Amino acid sequence: MNKITSVIPTYNNLPFLKLTVKSVRQNCYYNDMPIFIFAENCTDGTNEWLAENADRLNIDYHVEMDNVEQRGIGGGIDLCVSQVKTEFVNILHSDFWLAPNQDIELLKLYDDIEPGERLIASSFRVQPNIFPNDPPYRPGTVFVDFDEFGAHDDEFEDDYFDRWATEFSKDNDIHVRKGGGAGFFCRVEDHKWIGGNDPRFEPMYWEDKDLFMRMQMEDYKFIMTSKSVIWHFTSRTSRFPDGTKELDNNKRPPYLVEWERRSTQRFIEKWGRLPSEDEESFVIPITGTNNPNRMEWPF
Repeated sequence: MNKITSVIPTYNNLPFLKLTVKSVRQNCYYNDMPIFIFAENCTDGTNEWLAENADRLNIDYHVEMDNVEQRGIGGGIDLCVSQVKTEFVNILHSDFWLAPNQDIELLKLYDDIEPGERLIASSFRVQPNIFPNDPPYRPGTVFVDFDEFGAHDDEFEDDYFDRWATEFSKDNDIHVRKGGGAGFFCRVEDHKWIGGNDPRFEPMYWEDKDLFMRMQMEDYKFIMTSKSVIWHFTSRTSRFPDGTKELDNNKRPPYLVEWERRSTQRFIEKWGRLPSEDEESFVIPITGTNNPNRMEWPF
């Protein structure tokens, strides 16, 4: 019996969504697990692809079009989680490739959890160095050259990455106290109990830091393990708009710049300031406000 459901919110990211789904079916220990996909305002063929392939790939999905106020990442995750009927949920983004056994290595972490403890488990990230200030390594993230495993979807060398990731996880046994902003793994009830993501940050930016701050203040435990690995293509919608393959950090779509500005402003309005990070680059909660840690679950 399946214990895990993978969920994927997506927005005009079809070539990478196909890779994410392929990696679940090919590399997960529970490779027949349910998959639920939320497709919002997609005009790139995603809706048609889902309709044509859902039965073959055992995918459930929900399509919404013409959303002026987009649910985005946080709202999309919550909608997906609301459909999950298994005990655990593997929250993914649509620009991931899961290395072999990504799911079971996260599930193993729950063997050591005491009754009543709430755990957020996350995979180590491997991703291209595309931002000017990316270091070679930060806790939980390994940066590699842009084209190390193939820069784009049609160049990605999945066999090479799987071999690399298998050796990496074999040679390393590192636990970092943090959550993966780009997707994480947890009990469904624990995501619902905290109330999910704050809708004020929809469609994107700052929703993950807000969520992880609230979870920490409710004594959630966090583990990011090197035994579980994902490839994160990184910012394929925001930094490579409309499928472009040329990276130019100075030419982001204006609406994304506005979304980030607005969410940053709303975070400051909610919490009084922007947060700091600890030595493991994990967000430090901002205490002393009247903000509730738990929110009403929206579904």
